[in-house]
Amino acid sequence: MNNPKVKITNVENLSHKWYKLDKVDFNYQLNNGTWQHQSRECYDRGDGAAILLYNSSKKTVILTKQFRMPSYLNGNKDGMMIEVCAGLLDENDPITCIIKEAEEETGFQISNPKKVMELYSTPGAVTEKIHYFIAEYTSVMKISNGGGLEEETEEIEVLELQFSQVLEMISSGEICDAKTIVLLQYAQIHNLV
Repeated sequence: MNNPKVKITNVENLSHKWYKLDKVDFNYQLNNGTWQHQSRECYDRGDGAAILLYNSSKKTVILTKQFRMPSYLNGNKDGMMIEVCAGLLDENDPITCIIKEAEEETGFQISNPKKVMELYSTPGAVTEKIHYFIAEYTSVMKISNGGGLEEETEEIEVLELQFSQVLEMISSGEICDAKTIVLLQYAQIHNLV
């Protein structure tokens, strides 16, 4: 942290039950030179990684479908979300994480994911930075049914969908997850599928 316009004055932990929620008090120097006191709540759940698995010859992608409580609380009628495979880094580097997550969630064993970007999805409230990857898959890479880990209370449905269909699902609102839309649009712009 090396911005001379920011001076953190206090950090108060509000919760550490699942992830970490802090209230941060700080002084911020405005462009006119005056200092303004501000407070923000910052949710720290660690960084994550996400991957789009695509098959250019079949023109398909692998997505997942699972229940997401926060979306349910905010108007998603059944709480089910269609998403790219993703997970928290925990103690892993992004590549190790996404290889592990792809196998656990989708059943595909990948070896050479390509990193395409890093993004902060909600920088006004959440510290998380997501590392975005793509990888081509074939049927011979399928080593299990996937579905996630029971000990992580995951119940994930694996979907193999036509790329043209998922683009329509974005337009209809059936796919409304930011990381998924980012990677699908990346695939569209770069003619991967």
